[in-house]
Amino acid sequence: MIKPAVYLIGAGPGDPSLMTARGIRCLAVADVVLYDHLVNPRVLRHARADAERIDVGPASPKPLEQEAICYLLVEKAREGKVVARLKWGDPFVFDRGGEEALFLHEHGVLFEVVPGVPAGIGVPAFAGVPLTYPGAGDTVTFVRGYEDESRTCPHVDWASLAKLNGTTVCYAGTRQMKGILEALLSHGWNDDEPACIVYNGCTSEQQTIGGTLGELVRLVHEPAHRVPAILLVGRVTALREHLRWFDVRPLFGKRIVVTRPREQSAELVDMLEGLGAMVIEAPTIRIVPPEDFGPLDAACAQAGSFQWIVFTSGNGVDYFMQRLQAGDGDVRDLKGTRLCAIGPGTADRLSRFGIKVDLMPAEYRAEAVLEALRTTGDLRGQRILLPRADIAREMLAEELRRSGADVVEVAAYRTVPVDNQRQGEPDLYRMLLDKRVDAITFTSASTVRSFVRMLGADQAADLLRSTTVACIGPVTAEAATQHGITTSVMPAEYTMPGLVDALVRHFEHNVVVGR
Repeated sequence: MIKPAVYLIGAGPGDPSLMTARGIRCLAVADVVLYDHLVNPRVLRHARADAERIDVGPASPKPLEQEAICYLLVEKAREGKVVARLKWGDPFVFDRGGEEALFLHEHGVLFEVVPGVPAGIGVPAFAGVPLTYPGAGDTVTFVRGYEDESRTCPHVDWASLAKLNGTTVCYAGTRQMKGILEALLSHGWNDDEPACIVYNGCTSEQQTIGGTLGELVRLVHEPAHRVPAILLVGRVTALREHLRWFDVRPLFGKRIVVTRPREQSAELVDMLEGLGAMVIEAPTIRIVPPEDFGPLDAACAQAGSFQWIVFTSGNGVDYFMQRLQAGDGDVRDLKGTRLCAIGPGTADRLSRFGIKVDLMPAEYRAEAVLEALRTTGDLRGQRILLPRADIAREMLAEELRRSGADVVEVAAYRTVPVDNQRQGEPDLYRMLLDKRVDAITFTSASTVRSFVRMLGADQAADLLRSTTVACIGPVTAEAATQHGITTSVMPAEYTMPGLVDALVRHFEHNVVVGR
């Protein structure tokens, strides 16, 4: 079967969830990914970990000219590699995708075009502006601005455009915007025509300025940095105040740091972004296998000999079950062994293996777990297994032993610190110093300790004094306290949804001074 060597993929405007399923599948098989600077970095998550990634946008350290990009596509394809070319919006709508496709055709390189949501469609929808509406005209006109960010207006017959009864959507460079508005007003457009400008559309930094053409020409500003902008003109823009939905979400525009391991942060990131937050992924730890699987494998082989197995985290569940199934045993070996899962998240992880827990203490404190286990009977002589992190606290095991239990502890996984100063990672220190963070989330004591180790004890406590600190539970909050960090938000239910709900309530009841 002959397959394309190059996929020209529309990544949509801003929001990574706007990328099509077809685009995600094509990106996932690529050996090389070329992407524009406006493409959301989270889209790259769908690429293979070993794929070569090349930023060819104008914001990259060494931007490539269009001809160089075309030759690079051909060169990579002729090396036998599958290439994904990610384009902001749609590759064939006011983009250079057509040029690149023609160049590939002329050089005999097979390609496929994967459409994306055009900015001219997605941005108005996120701004609450329907491009068509009964009684608001019968046409939608798309106008292109220039890519070079010059102040020169595009060559458009503005006077003829004014005679159309409908909506005009103008892709405009921010430096051209004032000139375009003046051109509209000087070519027959009414001063009181409803309009709006949307900057950074479909992102958590979206900003919309509404009014009439006459008002906008006085209000328009030129951002300090290059940002995408869309000008919407027509009666439909007056509906925005009734139809806006994106920028009124409870966490809209809040910059929230997630310190959870990257491979486990998707749930929290998705929930925060779904409520409008701008998420800054700055993982402070990674979850890795133990240095020696021997003790864990031995415990798995004897799983049926324990009266209780106490799982303190979802990671412990995953590594234990993986090794159990990798050996001679399977879940049937757990028949007769009672399972304790600390917290609903850990219990849910066990349920994915088709296993129900016998006991679920609400919080991870040695006293609470011990009390819950004692309600099931005398612990003297009971054989109890604790598969846990290599750096987990010893308190639970010690308390169980004092109660007469025979406790076996095994390291099921390790937590190791992450170096967030690597190229491409956010400069968290600078962001906190400049007060550009509204909240930081900690989902385990190890994320707190690694954060402190990364920034330094004194600096970490000082930088977080003016930032909302959200901890998932009392153990995490206690670790923060030990390092002089005050917890502002802690949910009643120690889960990711509970943490997000607590953040929403916090910001609803607290006025945050501007950054």
